[in-house]
Formats: sequence, C-alpha cells, structure tokens
Amino acid sequence: MNLRLAKAGAGSIAVLMALGSCTSGADDGEPLREVAQPLPQATAPAPTAIIRVPPPAPVTARTTFTYDGELEQGGWIRGKVPSNTRSARLEGQEIGFDDDGRFFAAFDRDQGPRAALVATLEDGRTVTSELTIAPRDWDLEYVNVPYRAGRSSAEFRRLREGEIAQIVAARAQETGAEGWRQDFIWPATGRISGRFGAQRVYQGKPGPYHSGLDIAQPTGTPYKAPADGVVTLVAQDPFTLEGNLLMIDHGMGLNSAFLHSATIVVREGQRVRQGQYLGTIGATGRATGPHLHWSLKWRDSRLDPLLFLGPMPD
Repeated sequence: MNLRLAKAGAGSIAVLMALGSCTSGADDGEPLREVAQPLPQATAPAPTAIIRVPPPAPVTARTTFTYDGELEQGGWIRGKVPSNTRSARLEGQEIGFDDDGRFFAAFDRDQGPRAALVATLEDGRTVTSELTIAPRDWDLEYVNVPYRAGRSSAEFRRLREGEIAQIVAARAQETGAEGWRQDFIWPATGRISGRFGAQRVYQGKPGPYHSGLDIAQPTGTPYKAPADGVVTLVAQDPFTLEGNLLMIDHGMGLNSAFLHSATIVVREGQRVRQGQYLGTIGATGRATGPHLHWSLKWRDSRLDPLLFLGPMPD
C-alpha cells in the first residue's frame, strides 16, 4: 500500500477511492491526473412544421330580417333579426331573439293582410320588413237563430275567474325552452273532429271560433309532446271548461294547451322532450266525447296547429 494512503485519514481515503475512476492506472508513485471526458454532441433541434391557418371568413352583417314559415292567418315565421338589433317587434308585439339573432313570431287567426317586422338597432336606427299575410277560408256555419250567450251562475263566475288567472300566469312564464326551434310532431293521431278557426254565425253575429285542433280517440289513448318545453300548468282539479288541463311553454312566447285529458303524468316545472308521453285523452270538462283539444298561442295570438305539422302519420 502507498504510504501516503496509509497516512491519510478515513475521509481522505474515501475521496481518493471515489476518484479512482479518474486515475491513469500508473504505479503508486505517479501523481493523480484527471482524464478528460468527451462532451456529448449537441443534437440539432428538429425543424418546426409551420401550419398556416386560413383567416376566418368575414361575417356578413344582416341589414334586414331573414325568415321563412307560414305567412297566413294563424301561421308563424322563424328567422334572424338584423345585425346589432337591440329590440324587435311584430305589430306591437315584442319579439324575443337569441344570441345568434334567431327569433320566432306568429299571426293571429284574424290577422289583417299586412304586418310589419320592426327592429331597433343599437345606434337607434330602425329596420322594417313589410309582410303580406294570406287570408284563410274559414269553416263558417250560418245559423238563422239569434246568438244567446249562456247565463252563468255566481259560483261559475267565481271559479272561472280563478281558472283564467292560472291560465294567464302559465302563459306569462319565460322558461328558456327551445321547442320553438323544432319542427312539431303530431301529439296524437286519429279522426280530426274539430278544426281551428271554425265558427258559427248567428243571424249575422259571429259566435266564438274554435281555438284549437280536435283529435278524436277513445278515453285512455296516450298523447305526447309535439316539441320540447317546460310544463307551466297542470290543473289540480278539473277546470269548468277545459277539464284536466296541461300547458307547456315552448319558449319565445309560444305555448301549447291540452284540454279534456283523462290523466296527466307530468308535473309543473318539468322539462319535457319532443315525443315524450304526457297523458291520456279523455272527455273531462265541457266535452261531448273523448278527444284531445290542442291549442297553440304566441303572445296574444291564437295559432292553427295544422300549420306546424306535416301529414298525419299512419
């Protein structure tokens, strides 16, 4: 053993042993030398691929209303408001629209031949689109007897006031439903026993017109949601005229009412999907036989359900 190692302390011995891998392997008398280690070769970075993304297509501003639908009495339209619209209306009725500018509007059964869509822009300017509304050949029955409004008792009037208040409150709800975007489907199929707009005329005096579409089927026949929506009213007790009444909001001011049900299986506040089972057809309330009376309203306008539907499926 080298005397220098023998005289070194334990710590020095450990250090020198650790350096053994750096010695030249010469005899004990040769001083320690460091052996130069070759540096690793630097690897050139791989070339970066350049992906050229085309610029987004320019968005063309809408300078007027765009729409399609059924421009006739009891009909409807869907479309987009002009760009930068702050508010819009149809014949004084406010029109709601989403972030993309999409809107829904409709025409009452007694709408005149002209209507106007009006948008107020962010800068205060207005944009107007004039509409031509086609008249309808309504089913009118002329009766040569005087019109007699039925007399009602004080109890009936009391009950009816409460029922009407519930109906008005249900129609006023804004639920954010989006069924108004969809193509509606038939809630039930069967014989059409009553058409929207049909009316009796008593010695020249018009009586009330039929406000919905009647589909005759036996009591207990299921019916379903014609479009997505939120349930806004389920009559806890049969209403005097409507019987077991169900109402659904489809959004943007559009709502459905289903009258005379035997049973209703959904609850208020529930979201329903197009085609979902809602209840069964019946003859509750003022009905001469079992049928589904389906009515549609937009704001204060009564609409023809047939103008929302395709052919009745087999």
